Amino acid sequence: MNYFENVLSEFSESEKKILSHHFSNSDEPIFAITTPRQVDRGALMSRYSRTDKSMRRVFLDEFIQNESRGEEFYNRVLLEYGDDSVAELGEGQIAIEGLSNIAVKKIEDRRIGLSYLEKSSRYVSWDKKINGQYKFFREPDIMASRRADAYIDSCNLDFEVYSRNLQPMISYIKEREPIEDQKFRNSAGDEVPFAKLREEEDVKSANRIYAATIKAKALDVLRGILPASTLTNVGITGNGRAFEYLLTILYASNLKEEKEIAQRMHVELDKTIRSFVKRSDDGHGKILQAYLSEIKNKSESFGKKFLVDKKSKDFLVQMIEAEQEKKAEAKVISGLLYERSSGLTYGEILRQARKMGPMTRQKIINTFTEMRKNRRQRPPRGFEMTEYTFDLLTNFGMFRDLHRHRLLTLERQLLTTRHGFSVPSEIVALGIKKDFEDCMYKAREVFDLLSDKMPEQAQYVVNFAYKYNYFIKLNLREATHLIELRTVPQGHQDYRMVAQEMFRLIKKKHRNLSRIIKFVDLKTYGLERLQSEKRIEEKRRRLG
Repeated sequence: MNYFENVLSEFSESEKKILSHHFSNSDEPIFAITTPRQVDRGALMSRYSRTDKSMRRVFLDEFIQNESRGEEFYNRVLLEYGDDSVAELGEGQIAIEGLSNIAVKKIEDRRIGLSYLEKSSRYVSWDKKINGQYKFFREPDIMASRRADAYIDSCNLDFEVYSRNLQPMISYIKEREPIEDQKFRNSAGDEVPFAKLREEEDVKSANRIYAATIKAKALDVLRGILPASTLTNVGITGNGRAFEYLLTILYASNLKEEKEIAQRMHVELDKTIRSFVKRSDDGHGKILQAYLSEIKNKSESFGKKFLVDKKSKDFLVQMIEAEQEKKAEAKVISGLLYERSSGLTYGEILRQARKMGPMTRQKIINTFTEMRKNRRQRPPRGFEMTEYTFDLLTNFGMFRDLHRHRLLTLERQLLTTRHGFSVPSEIVALGIKKDFEDCMYKAREVFDLLSDKMPEQAQYVVNFAYKYNYFIKLNLREATHLIELRTVPQGHQDYRMVAQEMFRLIKKKHRNLSRIIKFVDLKTYGLERLQSEKRIEEKRRRLG
């Protein structure tokens, strides 16, 4: 009798009928857990480590008889034993609508256990009003201060300039990049100039592609005008442990918006994964909140005491740290060879790799480089063995794109107006540079009024175009992913420039190792989204 037959014989017909409502099958060794209560799903998973019974047998013996079994289990394990890992077995999904770009970045700082989908400034315009008001956050502390009118005036000016120039910018880009100069695929599958499209459906398809591309480009250019108070939406999927820590972080915030988000999110998560997030604001949670607040306070006080404030020179990307190339190559090669070098310790492999000649090291690195046929074929983990630290001073709008990368260390400062702002060339070409700068100067004026007494709240008035300080520390494998992804033709021109410069700096420091960054695109494009929109349209047509 094989294992499958043992499974088949484990349950009676009546038990199978019960199980059919809670599992995808009752007679196979692989099955999905479909029981509706999230707390029961997680508890069943966790029970695997504490019983020799099968999961479905545990469910019949323990859970079907007691509707509170899952919650009781978690109360005991989480609260009595503090076994945090079991909190990862519960998963929730939350949507937050109408939060600022300050709050959404705080949420998205959490790198592990949570996934995000945020409203895009590239595909959605912010020119609409709700009840006669533009969509930006009225920060409570600012609104209660004598600077409230100045804050409202600044944000309104941003949205007025943005909205007023949306259609003119679309018209300008159409004039600069006319549809007649673009090529599109016809029904025969050939790329031809727009004028040579003969089929009505081909013409309609080309116009859809072109319209989407032009709008994305216009929104890319204008987004720098928007203030950080701009309201957005975000969807979050994650496990209970990550949600609990997110709630704790938000509860510890000095910003009322973030505290209120924590309170409201907690109420909603209690409806689905209550047992997994209850410690975020209980006694244990408040102790952790106090600890997190103390970290911020001590960091600020030590900075004021021991650091001298100096105005930095303007730059885009600077490499601050990287190993000497021979040392880095030996570590990468040791990582590459370790798994299949049975019997040798990492230390011994590293000693031998350090003795290899430059031609041998180059041959090994080149071999693994040549194996990659596209950017989705990630380099082996051995390329994680050397790291780089970059200082960046980019506009805040661009930071929001790089902020999505998780497998790296990113630390950032509070938003400020002290580093100046970047002006897209299209703003100048359209003749609206003065309007653009009026928005920046007004925001800086209000920021200066607020920042002494309310430095965190003052961030809300800062425009996306203002330059922003942060650093990134990442290994070569992740640098390969980031650079190749962020230099694809459809990427925003701002982050494409940053990723391209990161590649040049790595290549200058590690000429041989940098070859693994094989699919970097160093070209510039007038309509970044065009090829991507073409691919989307082809898929749409195939699907009918």
